[in-house]
Amino acid sequence: MFWGSMNNELIQGAFAPTGRRAVRLRRLFAAVGVLSLLIAGTVVGQAADPAYAAGYPSWGDVQAARNSVTAKQAEITRLDSLLSSLDSAVTTAQNLANQKGSEFQAAQQRLDNAANKADELTKQADVAKEKAKTSKQYAGQLAAQLARVGGGGDLSTSLFFSGDDAKNLLSQLGLASVVKDRSAAIYEKATLDENIARSMGNQATVAKDRLKTLADDAQTALNDANAASDKANAALQDQEANKSRLEAQRASLAGNVAVTEASYNAGVAAAAVAAAKAKAEAEAAAAANPPATAPAGGVTSSGWALPARGPISSGFGARISPCNGCSSFHEGTDIAGGCNSPIFAAHAGRIAYAGRYGGYGNYIRIDHGDGITTGYGHIVDGGILVSVGQSVSAGQQIARIGSTGNSTGCHLHFETRSGGIATNPVPFMAARGVRLG
Repeated sequence: MFWGSMNNELIQGAFAPTGRRAVRLRRLFAAVGVLSLLIAGTVVGQAADPAYAAGYPSWGDVQAARNSVTAKQAEITRLDSLLSSLDSAVTTAQNLANQKGSEFQAAQQRLDNAANKADELTKQADVAKEKAKTSKQYAGQLAAQLARVGGGGDLSTSLFFSGDDAKNLLSQLGLASVVKDRSAAIYEKATLDENIARSMGNQATVAKDRLKTLADDAQTALNDANAASDKANAALQDQEANKSRLEAQRASLAGNVAVTEASYNAGVAAAAVAAAKAKAEAEAAAAANPPATAPAGGVTSSGWALPARGPISSGFGARISPCNGCSSFHEGTDIAGGCNSPIFAAHAGRIAYAGRYGGYGNYIRIDHGDGITTGYGHIVDGGILVSVGQSVSAGQQIARIGSTGNSTGCHLHFETRSGGIATNPVPFMAARGVRLG
């Protein structure tokens, strides 16, 4: 029976989607298999061919090719080529999306490293300034002491009129010589400290000036990653829209089974009914057992929410790299929630990025306005539940926890950024009434 055999071929053959798409397609073809019992062995009258995308054969082309062995083989070859092109386009587009996501993450890492360096240089410059200030004060005190010992007058006259006190004065002059030598050394040190402080300050200024360029590079990389992700999604949608039909056309030619567009569409329609029923049942089940969509106590008065439940497994800042490829400076806070546990939007905003992000694996970034963004990393494959440009509310589930990218186990890597620069999420969220961990 054609539809039953085609159902098995389509599910078990080259087209092997994953995640929610796989579930939908299995339901679709299961319904088509049921319909095969009704239409197997029949030929529905020829119907007008739909205007498929340029380059794709219509059912009329397939029917016409059946009448000639040469034409049939040519059409099979053409269909094989189209099917191969669909798979190749999806693979190429997804590889490009992964590459651009990695480039985006690398650009962001350069910005983070430069920001950390600028911050460290600023701290070192402040310390150097305080040290130079102390050295100058000490040098000034020694200079004053030298002036007091020397008396400020003519030393020869002082010796001539001192009488019995000459030994005392010479003793003081000996001390003055020592003080003078020490004062010179202290002044040299003070000058050196001041030059160091000035140099450190200049380095910090240069580092801060470079941040703007790096921030622009990161934004460009984000735009490129989003564009590549859009192309990957478009290629996948094209595959989903056309592959099953092309495989059905090839199967009808290879098996010499007279199947027309009408019978194919009838099967699709029946499958759509079955899919709609399955969706309704799934929604009813979800309504009966709704997942939590907000943290305990709900969204705070400031409009912020807990991004995930679980203890903190790794804090913000310098750390010993936990894995090969993991950074030694942690730009976020890790929350050890269980695998597939929900991830919530920490605040209302717009999805700025959703896709692969280098060592972060599957990643979402939300733009909350005023230069504030939050990031969510290591999301499970198939666990991104939002798309770029979508608006989300605080406490809305946006993803599920996973262990993709450079990760040692299921957890959420949560980031908070201001002006593109990573800040410690614990005090950041605490200031908004949310306690992490």
